[in-house]
Amino acid sequence: MSTKANDRPKTDTAALSADWLEVVRKKVEDLRFGSVQIIVHEGRVTQVESLEKTRFPAKSDEPGSAS
Repeated sequence: MSTKANDRPKTDTAALSADWLEVVRKKVEDLRFGSVQIIVHEGRVTQVESLEKTRFPAKSDEPGSAS
């Protein structure tokens, strides 16, 4: 018996939706500066990436800084 690519096992899409939404929510809550990227493949979220930036305040006594 052969299976077609479209013959995927049925999954609880509401549960999967809640899973990735919770991951995105947590990543956004944990960020101060940065971005969260959602990767979609064939109409389905497959990956969530976050990039966090660390910013340092400019010192007014540094050479080349505007005062």
